Amino acid sequence: MAKAITVPTNKKLGQLLRSEGVDFVWLQFSDIEGQIKQITIPARQWTEVVDHGQWFDGSSIQGFARTVENDMYLMPDPSTFALIPWESGTCTARVICDVLLPNGDPFPGDPRYVLKRQLERARGMGFEYNIAPELEFFLFRRHEDGEVLPLQPLDQAGYFDISIDISRSIRRKIVESLAEMGVVINAFHHEVAEGQNELDMRYGPGLQLADSTVTARIAAKAVAHQHGLFCSFLPKPMTGKSGSGMHVHQSLLDPVTGRNLMYDDGHPYRLSQTALHFIAGQLEHAKAMACVVAPLVNSYKRLVSGFEAPVKICWGRTNRGALIRVPRTTRDRSISTRCELRSPDPSANPYLAFAVMLAAGLDGIEKEMQPPNPLEEDLFQVTDRRHGYESLPDSLGAAIEYLRDNHVLADALGPHLHDTYVEAKTQEWIAFRTHVSTWELNQYLATY
Repeated sequence: MAKAITVPTNKKLGQLLRSEGVDFVWLQFSDIEGQIKQITIPARQWTEVVDHGQWFDGSSIQGFARTVENDMYLMPDPSTFALIPWESGTCTARVICDVLLPNGDPFPGDPRYVLKRQLERARGMGFEYNIAPELEFFLFRRHEDGEVLPLQPLDQAGYFDISIDISRSIRRKIVESLAEMGVVINAFHHEVAEGQNELDMRYGPGLQLADSTVTARIAAKAVAHQHGLFCSFLPKPMTGKSGSGMHVHQSLLDPVTGRNLMYDDGHPYRLSQTALHFIAGQLEHAKAMACVVAPLVNSYKRLVSGFEAPVKICWGRTNRGALIRVPRTTRDRSISTRCELRSPDPSANPYLAFAVMLAAGLDGIEKEMQPPNPLEEDLFQVTDRRHGYESLPDSLGAAIEYLRDNHVLADALGPHLHDTYVEAKTQEWIAFRTHVSTWELNQYLATY
Protein backbone atom coordinates (compact mmCIF):
# COMPACT_ATOMS: atom_id res chain seq x y z
CA MET A 1 0.00 0.00 0.00
CA ALA A 2 1.32 3.43 -0.91
CA LYS A 3 2.60 5.65 1.88
CA ALA A 4 1.17 9.07 2.61
CA ILE A 5 3.21 11.80 0.96
CA THR A 6 3.36 15.43 2.02
CA VAL A 7 3.93 17.85 -0.84
CA PRO A 8 4.67 21.57 -0.72
CA THR A 9 2.39 22.91 -3.45
CA ASN A 10 -0.98 22.19 -4.99
CA LYS A 11 0.69 21.99 -8.41
CA LYS A 12 3.01 19.18 -7.34
CA LEU A 13 0.06 17.51 -5.64
CA GLY A 14 -1.76 17.43 -8.97
CA GLN A 15 1.21 15.62 -10.49
CA LEU A 16 1.22 13.21 -7.57
CA LEU A 17 -2.48 12.43 -8.01
CA ARG A 18 -1.75 11.36 -11.56
CA SER A 19 1.36 9.34 -10.73
CA GLU A 20 -0.43 7.49 -7.89
CA GLY A 21 -3.47 6.78 -10.06
CA VAL A 22 -5.85 8.55 -7.71
CA ASP A 23 -9.47 8.33 -8.86
CA PHE A 24 -11.22 10.51 -6.28
CA VAL A 25 -10.31 13.17 -3.72
CA TRP A 26 -12.18 13.84 -0.49
CA LEU A 27 -12.25 17.56 0.32
CA GLN A 28 -12.76 17.61 4.10
CA PHE A 29 -13.61 20.33 6.60
CA SER A 30 -15.05 20.58 10.12
CA ASP A 31 -18.37 21.92 11.34
CA ILE A 32 -18.59 23.65 14.74
CA GLU A 33 -19.30 20.33 16.49
CA GLY A 34 -16.10 18.80 15.11
CA GLN A 35 -17.90 16.48 12.71
CA ILE A 36 -15.95 16.09 9.49
CA LYS A 37 -17.84 16.98 6.35
CA GLN A 38 -16.59 16.22 2.86
CA ILE A 39 -17.21 16.78 -0.80
CA THR A 40 -15.83 14.14 -3.19
CA ILE A 41 -14.43 15.22 -6.53
CA PRO A 42 -12.98 13.20 -9.41
CA ALA A 43 -9.21 13.61 -9.40
CA ARG A 44 -9.38 15.21 -12.86
CA GLN A 45 -11.16 18.18 -11.24
CA TRP A 46 -8.20 18.93 -8.98
CA THR A 47 -6.73 21.79 -11.03
CA GLU A 48 -10.13 23.47 -11.25
CA VAL A 49 -10.58 23.26 -7.48
CA VAL A 50 -7.10 24.62 -6.78
CA ASP A 51 -7.65 27.54 -9.15
CA HIS A 52 -11.18 28.46 -8.13
CA GLY A 53 -12.06 26.50 -4.99
CA GLN A 54 -14.92 24.07 -4.47
CA TRP A 55 -18.10 26.04 -3.87
CA PHE A 56 -20.76 24.80 -1.46
CA ASP A 57 -23.84 25.97 0.41
CA GLY A 58 -22.67 27.13 3.84
CA SER A 59 -26.24 27.37 5.17
CA SER A 60 -26.46 23.56 5.03
CA ILE A 61 -23.67 23.17 7.62
CA GLN A 62 -24.61 23.64 11.28
CA GLY A 63 -23.48 27.00 12.59
CA PHE A 64 -21.92 28.17 9.34
CA ALA A 65 -24.31 30.71 7.84
CA ARG A 66 -27.87 31.84 7.30
CA THR A 67 -29.54 31.01 3.99
CA VAL A 68 -28.92 34.52 2.66
CA GLU A 69 -25.16 34.14 3.29
CA ASN A 70 -24.74 30.68 1.86
CA ASP A 71 -21.94 30.98 -0.72
CA MET A 72 -18.57 29.68 0.52
CA TYR A 73 -15.79 27.67 -0.97
CA LEU A 74 -13.14 25.18 0.10
CA MET A 75 -9.45 25.70 -0.55
CA PRO A 76 -7.29 22.56 -0.09
CA ASP A 77 -4.28 22.57 2.23
CA PRO A 78 -1.76 20.40 0.34
CA SER A 79 0.17 19.53 3.51
CA THR A 80 -2.78 17.38 4.61
CA PHE A 81 -2.77 15.12 1.53
CA ALA A 82 -3.03 11.42 2.30
CA LEU A 83 -4.13 8.28 0.50
CA ILE A 84 -7.04 6.46 2.17
CA PRO A 85 -5.80 2.95 3.06
CA TRP A 86 -9.20 1.42 3.87
CA GLU A 87 -10.91 2.35 0.58
CA SER A 88 -11.12 -0.63 -1.77
CA GLY A 89 -11.90 -0.73 -5.47
CA THR A 90 -10.67 2.78 -6.23
CA CYS A 91 -7.66 4.85 -5.26
CA THR A 92 -8.93 7.64 -3.03
CA ALA A 93 -7.09 10.51 -1.36
CA ARG A 94 -8.16 13.15 1.11
CA VAL A 95 -7.14 16.78 1.63
CA ILE A 96 -8.30 18.95 4.54
CA CYS A 97 -9.54 22.34 3.41
CA ASP A 98 -9.92 25.86 4.71
CA VAL A 99 -13.31 27.53 4.32
CA LEU A 100 -13.27 30.87 2.52
CA LEU A 101 -15.83 33.59 1.78
CA PRO A 102 -16.58 34.68 -1.81
CA ASN A 103 -14.09 37.57 -1.51
CA GLY A 104 -11.31 35.14 -0.52
CA ASP A 105 -11.23 36.03 3.18
CA PRO A 106 -11.21 33.20 5.75
CA PHE A 107 -14.68 32.35 7.02
CA PRO A 108 -14.66 33.40 10.71
CA GLY A 109 -16.85 30.42 11.65
CA ASP A 110 -14.36 27.86 10.29
CA PRO A 111 -12.98 26.02 13.37
CA ARG A 112 -9.65 25.45 11.63
CA TYR A 113 -9.29 29.19 11.06
CA VAL A 114 -10.09 29.87 14.72
CA LEU A 115 -7.15 27.66 15.74
CA LYS A 116 -4.89 29.22 13.11
CA ARG A 117 -5.66 32.65 14.50
CA GLN A 118 -4.63 31.66 18.03
CA LEU A 119 -1.47 29.95 16.78
CA GLU A 120 -0.55 33.14 14.94
CA ARG A 121 -1.17 35.12 18.13
CA ALA A 122 1.16 32.76 20.01
CA ARG A 123 3.89 33.19 17.38
CA GLY A 124 3.54 36.95 17.72
CA MET A 125 4.31 36.50 21.41
CA GLY A 126 7.33 34.31 20.61
CA PHE A 127 5.76 30.87 21.15
CA GLU A 128 5.21 27.75 19.07
CA TYR A 129 2.37 25.69 20.59
CA ASN A 130 3.14 21.96 20.52
CA ILE A 131 0.74 19.30 21.74
CA ALA A 132 0.23 15.55 21.98
CA PRO A 133 -3.31 14.27 22.56
CA GLU A 134 -4.06 10.90 24.14
CA LEU A 135 -7.17 9.63 22.39
CA GLU A 136 -9.37 7.11 24.23
CA PHE A 137 -12.26 5.20 22.67
CA PHE A 138 -14.43 2.09 23.01
CA LEU A 139 -14.86 -0.87 20.68
CA PHE A 140 -18.27 -2.55 20.84
CA ARG A 141 -19.60 -5.67 19.15
CA ARG A 142 -22.53 -5.46 16.75
CA HIS A 143 -25.47 -7.79 17.26
CA GLU A 144 -26.75 -10.11 14.54
CA ASP A 145 -29.18 -7.47 13.33
CA GLY A 146 -26.32 -4.96 13.02
CA GLU A 147 -27.48 -2.89 15.98
CA VAL A 148 -25.07 -1.72 18.69
CA LEU A 149 -27.52 -1.45 21.62
CA PRO A 150 -27.48 -2.94 24.17
CA LEU A 151 -23.74 -2.24 24.39
CA GLN A 152 -21.44 -5.25 24.41
CA PRO A 153 -17.72 -4.37 24.81
CA LEU A 154 -15.39 -6.23 22.46
CA ASP A 155 -13.37 -7.67 25.38
CA GLN A 156 -13.25 -8.04 29.13
CA ALA A 157 -9.65 -6.83 29.44
CA GLY A 158 -8.38 -4.02 31.68
CA TYR A 159 -5.48 -1.58 31.90
CA PHE A 160 -2.41 -2.84 29.96
CA ASP A 161 -3.83 -6.40 29.88
CA ILE A 162 -2.36 -8.79 27.32
CA SER A 163 -3.71 -12.30 27.74
CA ILE A 164 -7.42 -11.42 27.46
CA ASP A 165 -7.04 -8.35 25.24
CA ILE A 166 -8.57 -9.25 21.86
CA SER A 167 -8.70 -5.58 20.81
CA ARG A 168 -4.96 -5.44 20.15
CA SER A 169 -5.20 -6.54 16.50
CA ILE A 170 -7.79 -3.83 15.79
CA ARG A 171 -5.64 -1.19 17.50
CA ARG A 172 -2.67 -2.33 15.45
CA LYS A 173 -4.64 -2.03 12.19
CA ILE A 174 -5.81 1.46 13.18
CA VAL A 175 -2.22 2.50 13.91
CA GLU A 176 -1.00 1.01 10.63
CA SER A 177 -3.69 2.88 8.69
CA LEU A 178 -2.78 6.13 10.43
CA ALA A 179 0.92 5.59 9.68
CA GLU A 180 0.08 5.33 5.99
CA MET A 181 -1.73 8.66 6.29
CA GLY A 182 1.26 10.33 7.93
CA VAL A 183 -0.13 10.27 11.50
CA VAL A 184 2.40 8.88 13.97
CA ILE A 185 1.20 7.07 17.09
CA ASN A 186 3.90 6.82 19.77
CA ALA A 187 2.16 4.17 21.86
CA PHE A 188 -1.16 2.36 22.09
CA HIS A 189 -2.71 0.06 24.67
CA HIS A 190 -5.84 -1.23 26.36
CA GLU A 191 -7.39 1.18 28.84
CA VAL A 192 -9.12 0.62 32.19
CA ALA A 193 -12.66 -0.30 31.10
CA GLU A 194 -13.78 -3.33 29.10
CA GLY A 195 -13.45 -2.60 25.39
CA GLN A 196 -11.61 0.68 26.03
CA ASN A 197 -8.45 1.64 24.12
CA GLU A 198 -5.95 4.49 23.89
CA LEU A 199 -3.79 5.98 21.13
CA ASP A 200 -0.97 8.31 22.19
CA MET A 201 -0.09 10.71 19.40
CA ARG A 202 3.40 12.04 18.70
CA TYR A 203 4.12 15.63 19.76
CA GLY A 204 3.80 18.23 17.06
CA PRO A 205 2.54 21.70 16.08
CA GLY A 206 -1.02 22.52 17.14
CA LEU A 207 -2.65 22.69 13.69
CA GLN A 208 -0.99 19.48 12.51
CA LEU A 209 -2.15 17.63 15.63
CA ALA A 210 -5.70 18.95 15.29
CA ASP A 211 -5.75 17.60 11.73
CA SER A 212 -4.27 14.34 13.00
CA THR A 213 -6.90 14.04 15.73
CA VAL A 214 -9.84 14.27 13.34
CA THR A 215 -8.03 11.85 11.04
CA ALA A 216 -7.53 9.37 13.89
CA ARG A 217 -11.22 9.44 14.77
CA ILE A 218 -12.19 8.76 11.16
CA ALA A 219 -9.62 5.97 10.78
CA ALA A 220 -10.62 4.23 14.02
CA LYS A 221 -14.28 4.19 13.04
CA ALA A 222 -13.52 3.00 9.51
CA VAL A 223 -11.24 0.14 10.60
CA ALA A 224 -13.71 -0.95 13.28
CA HIS A 225 -16.53 -0.96 10.74
CA GLN A 226 -14.45 -3.11 8.38
CA HIS A 227 -14.23 -5.73 11.14
CA GLY A 228 -17.93 -5.64 12.00
CA LEU A 229 -17.38 -3.54 15.13
CA PHE A 230 -18.54 -0.16 16.35
CA CYS A 231 -16.03 2.45 17.54
CA SER A 232 -17.30 5.15 19.89
CA PHE A 233 -15.64 8.33 21.14
CA LEU A 234 -18.57 9.05 23.46
CA PRO A 235 -17.05 10.20 26.79
CA LYS A 236 -19.17 7.96 29.06
CA PRO A 237 -20.99 5.17 27.22
CA MET A 238 -21.40 2.82 30.22
CA THR A 239 -22.65 3.53 33.72
CA GLY A 240 -20.17 2.72 36.48
CA LYS A 241 -17.22 2.32 34.08
CA SER A 242 -14.34 4.64 33.32
CA GLY A 243 -15.05 7.22 30.66
CA SER A 244 -12.92 8.20 27.68
CA GLY A 245 -10.76 11.30 27.92
CA MET A 246 -8.47 13.15 25.56
CA HIS A 247 -5.65 14.28 27.82
CA VAL A 248 -3.56 16.88 25.98
CA HIS A 249 0.17 17.37 26.69
CA GLN A 250 1.23 20.94 25.92
CA SER A 251 4.47 22.86 25.63
CA LEU A 252 5.64 26.21 24.30
CA LEU A 253 8.76 26.29 22.12
CA ASP A 254 10.89 29.08 20.72
CA PRO A 255 9.82 29.20 17.01
CA VAL A 256 13.42 29.90 15.89
CA THR A 257 15.61 27.75 18.12
CA GLY A 258 13.10 25.07 19.17
CA ARG A 259 14.08 25.56 22.82
CA ASN A 260 11.42 24.52 25.32
CA LEU A 261 10.30 27.74 26.99
CA MET A 262 8.51 25.86 29.75
CA TYR A 263 11.75 24.53 31.26
CA ASP A 264 13.68 26.04 34.17
CA ASP A 265 16.03 23.81 36.15
CA GLY A 266 15.75 26.07 39.18
CA HIS A 267 12.10 25.27 39.88
CA PRO A 268 11.15 22.17 41.94
CA TYR A 269 9.07 20.92 39.00
CA ARG A 270 11.57 22.41 36.48
CA LEU A 271 8.94 24.85 35.26
CA SER A 272 9.71 28.32 33.95
CA GLN A 273 7.69 31.39 34.88
CA THR A 274 6.20 31.16 31.39
CA ALA A 275 4.94 27.68 32.17
CA LEU A 276 3.52 28.75 35.52
CA HIS A 277 1.70 31.70 33.92
CA PHE A 278 0.35 29.38 31.21
CA ILE A 279 -0.93 26.88 33.81
CA ALA A 280 -2.49 29.70 35.84
CA GLY A 281 -4.33 30.96 32.76
CA GLN A 282 -5.82 27.56 32.05
CA LEU A 283 -6.89 27.16 35.66
CA GLU A 284 -8.44 30.65 35.58
CA HIS A 285 -10.52 29.85 32.49
CA ALA A 286 -11.14 26.14 33.20
CA LYS A 287 -14.86 26.52 33.84
CA ALA A 288 -15.49 28.33 30.56
CA MET A 289 -13.14 26.03 28.64
CA ALA A 290 -15.20 23.06 29.80
CA CYS A 291 -18.02 23.87 27.38
CA VAL A 292 -15.60 23.46 24.46
CA VAL A 293 -13.24 20.70 25.64
CA ALA A 294 -16.08 18.64 27.21
CA PRO A 295 -18.92 19.63 24.89
CA LEU A 296 -21.67 17.05 25.41
CA VAL A 297 -24.32 16.43 28.03
CA ASN A 298 -22.63 13.04 28.37
CA SER A 299 -19.22 14.66 29.03
CA TYR A 300 -20.26 15.60 32.57
CA LYS A 301 -21.02 12.00 33.45
CA ARG A 302 -17.30 11.38 32.94
CA LEU A 303 -16.16 14.40 34.98
CA VAL A 304 -17.09 12.90 38.36
CA SER A 305 -15.02 11.65 41.29
CA GLY A 306 -13.90 8.03 41.42
CA PHE A 307 -12.80 7.41 37.83
CA GLU A 308 -9.50 9.36 37.62
CA ALA A 309 -11.29 12.16 35.79
CA PRO A 310 -10.60 15.71 37.00
CA VAL A 311 -13.19 17.48 39.14
CA LYS A 312 -11.17 20.01 41.19
CA ILE A 313 -9.55 22.99 39.47
CA CYS A 314 -5.99 22.38 40.69
CA TRP A 315 -2.63 21.22 39.44
CA GLY A 316 0.16 18.91 40.58
CA ARG A 317 2.69 16.31 39.56
CA THR A 318 1.74 12.93 40.99
CA ASN A 319 -1.98 13.61 41.33
CA ARG A 320 -3.87 12.05 38.45
CA GLY A 321 -7.09 13.56 39.70
CA ALA A 322 -5.77 17.09 39.13
CA LEU A 323 -7.05 19.17 36.24
CA ILE A 324 -3.47 19.90 35.11
CA ARG A 325 -0.62 17.48 35.72
CA VAL A 326 3.10 18.11 35.21
CA PRO A 327 4.67 14.81 34.11
CA ARG A 328 8.12 14.00 35.45
CA THR A 329 11.14 14.46 33.17
CA THR A 330 14.86 13.84 33.49
CA ARG A 331 17.42 16.66 33.48
CA ASP A 332 18.76 15.64 30.09
CA ARG A 333 15.26 15.81 28.58
CA SER A 334 14.35 19.47 29.09
CA ILE A 335 12.51 19.40 25.76
CA SER A 336 9.99 17.04 27.40
CA THR A 337 8.87 19.54 30.07
CA ARG A 338 5.16 20.02 29.60
CA CYS A 339 1.77 20.29 31.27
CA GLU A 340 -1.10 17.88 30.70
CA LEU A 341 -4.68 19.15 30.65
CA ARG A 342 -6.99 16.28 31.65
CA SER A 343 -10.50 17.69 31.20
CA PRO A 344 -10.85 17.38 27.39
CA ASP A 345 -12.66 14.37 25.99
CA PRO A 346 -12.57 12.86 22.49
CA SER A 347 -15.98 14.23 21.47
CA ALA A 348 -14.52 17.76 21.42
CA ASN A 349 -13.88 19.64 18.21
CA PRO A 350 -10.05 19.55 18.34
CA TYR A 351 -9.66 22.83 16.45
CA LEU A 352 -11.81 24.71 18.93
CA ALA A 353 -10.56 22.81 21.98
CA PHE A 354 -6.89 23.52 21.23
CA ALA A 355 -7.73 27.15 20.34
CA VAL A 356 -9.40 27.91 23.70
CA MET A 357 -6.73 26.00 25.62
CA LEU A 358 -4.04 28.10 23.98
CA ALA A 359 -6.01 31.33 24.43
CA ALA A 360 -6.44 30.65 28.15
CA GLY A 361 -2.74 29.91 28.61
CA LEU A 362 -1.66 32.99 26.66
CA ASP A 363 -3.98 35.14 28.77
CA GLY A 364 -2.18 33.82 31.83
CA ILE A 365 1.18 34.77 30.30
CA GLU A 366 0.04 38.24 29.25
CA LYS A 367 -1.37 38.99 32.71
CA GLU A 368 1.49 37.19 34.53
CA MET A 369 -0.95 35.08 36.51
CA GLN A 370 0.42 32.82 39.23
CA PRO A 371 -1.13 29.42 39.93
CA PRO A 372 -2.01 28.35 43.48
CA ASN A 373 0.28 25.89 45.24
CA PRO A 374 0.30 22.46 43.58
CA LEU A 375 -1.86 19.83 45.24
CA GLU A 376 -0.35 16.36 45.66
CA GLU A 377 -2.89 14.87 48.08
CA ASP A 378 -5.47 12.24 47.22
CA LEU A 379 -8.19 14.40 45.72
CA PHE A 380 -10.88 11.96 46.78
CA GLN A 381 -10.15 13.08 50.37
CA VAL A 382 -10.13 16.80 49.59
CA THR A 383 -13.13 19.05 50.21
CA ASP A 384 -13.72 22.51 48.78
CA ARG A 385 -14.18 23.94 52.29
CA ARG A 386 -10.85 22.57 53.49
CA HIS A 387 -8.67 23.68 50.59
CA GLY A 388 -10.69 26.30 48.75
CA TYR A 389 -10.26 24.62 45.34
CA GLU A 390 -13.19 25.18 43.03
CA SER A 391 -14.73 22.47 40.87
CA LEU A 392 -15.39 22.16 37.17
CA PRO A 393 -19.00 22.66 36.06
CA ASP A 394 -21.15 19.63 36.86
CA SER A 395 -23.34 19.91 33.76
CA LEU A 396 -23.30 21.20 30.22
CA GLY A 397 -25.86 23.82 31.26
CA ALA A 398 -23.50 25.27 33.86
CA ALA A 399 -20.56 25.16 31.45
CA ILE A 400 -22.53 27.08 28.83
CA GLU A 401 -23.09 29.97 31.23
CA TYR A 402 -19.39 30.21 32.05
CA LEU A 403 -18.48 30.29 28.35
CA ARG A 404 -21.22 32.80 27.58
CA ASP A 405 -19.71 35.28 30.06
CA ASN A 406 -16.00 34.69 29.37
CA HIS A 407 -14.62 37.54 27.23
CA VAL A 408 -11.18 35.97 26.72
CA LEU A 409 -12.55 32.79 25.17
CA ALA A 410 -15.24 34.73 23.30
CA ASP A 411 -12.49 36.78 21.65
CA ALA A 412 -10.56 33.58 20.86
CA LEU A 413 -13.55 31.96 19.17
CA GLY A 414 -14.63 35.17 17.47
CA PRO A 415 -18.12 36.73 17.69
CA HIS A 416 -19.69 34.58 14.98
CA LEU A 417 -18.51 31.22 16.23
CA HIS A 418 -18.87 32.04 19.94
CA ASP A 419 -22.50 33.11 19.57
CA THR A 420 -23.35 30.24 17.24
CA TYR A 421 -21.64 27.67 19.45
CA VAL A 422 -23.32 28.91 22.64
CA GLU A 423 -26.71 28.87 20.93
CA ALA A 424 -26.18 25.32 19.59
CA LYS A 425 -25.12 24.03 22.99
CA THR A 426 -28.02 25.82 24.68
CA GLN A 427 -30.50 24.09 22.39
CA GLU A 428 -28.78 20.76 23.09
CA TRP A 429 -29.06 21.36 26.86
CA ILE A 430 -32.74 22.36 26.62
CA ALA A 431 -33.50 19.22 24.60
CA PHE A 432 -31.84 17.05 27.25
CA ARG A 433 -33.35 18.90 30.21
CA THR A 434 -36.90 18.55 28.88
CA HIS A 435 -36.57 14.91 27.76
CA VAL A 436 -38.24 12.26 29.94
CA SER A 437 -35.73 9.42 30.24
CA THR A 438 -36.19 5.69 30.74
CA TRP A 439 -34.43 6.06 34.11
CA GLU A 440 -37.11 8.47 35.32
CA LEU A 441 -39.92 6.17 34.25
CA ASN A 442 -38.28 3.15 35.88
CA GLN A 443 -37.53 5.09 39.05
CA TYR A 444 -40.79 6.97 39.56
CA LEU A 445 -43.68 5.69 37.44
CA ALA A 446 -44.82 2.82 39.71
CA THR A 447 -44.50 4.93 42.87
CA TYR A 448 -46.03 8.17 41.74
